Amino acid sequence: MDRAIRVMIIDDEESARKLMRAAIKWDELGMEVVGEAASGIEAINIIDDLKPDIAFVDISMPFMNGIEFTETATSRYPNLVIIIMTAIDQFEYARKCVSLPVFEYMLKPMVREEITKVLERARDKISKEKDYWAELEAKADDGGDQAEAGSTDQIKKYLEDNFTDSKLNLAFVAQHFGFSASYLSRKFKQDTGKKFVEYLNELRMEKAKEFAEKGTKMYVAASDVGIPDPNYFSRCFKKFTGKSYSDYMAENGKN
Repeated sequence: MDRAIRVMIIDDEESARKLMRAAIKWDELGMEVVGEAASGIEAINIIDDLKPDIAFVDISMPFMNGIEFTETATSRYPNLVIIIMTAIDQFEYARKCVSLPVFEYMLKPMVREEITKVLERARDKISKEKDYWAELEAKADDGGDQAEAGSTDQIKKYLEDNFTDSKLNLAFVAQHFGFSASYLSRKFKQDTGKKFVEYLNELRMEKAKEFAEKGTKMYVAASDVGIPDPNYFSRCFKKFTGKSYSDYMAENGKN
């Protein structure tokens, strides 16, 4: 591989994510952990920027569980290696989802040696498929170059009409318009000066400000703008406005 294999850890338990980071000798495997998410919703929102090759996914998470995330992610990223993490009492439930393209199911608490063996197998799979996927991506990009000039305006309008859909992200929209995700990412930045995820988040946060000004409870506003995970919504709102939702509501609410 000419670059490190990118790994994402999706688990609502922060301690589990930290342990995973610390327990594995990622460098020796030619891998790096590029990011984490505490829910499937957060993962869907940041996965386009992280571009992971492998995702460890806890089966039991709020707002979007591991199975729902896997269904969504693998439909958009067919070469993503999914490793499901599950407790013993949920193992049979996980195994019943045999139609999903899951690379491996692992029981919690996981053993370092077992994780390493699974990652070695995943590395071999990714290495073998690398040229195959690169060729497909190149063909998809060639097709995208034939797109009509006004397509970015159509995409912006689509986002304005649909940003409240929690499953909306770069790959989803690329599929809808018949582009590859990498082509749409480049084209959108070139035409608008903004990353796709930045533009989508701006739409959501501008709407969230309106809800705050009306005194709408945060969990309601979060769900209504397409980020039903209130913890992730809270971080997005503070990054966008510089203030917490409650502080913004107190200062700008209409009494």
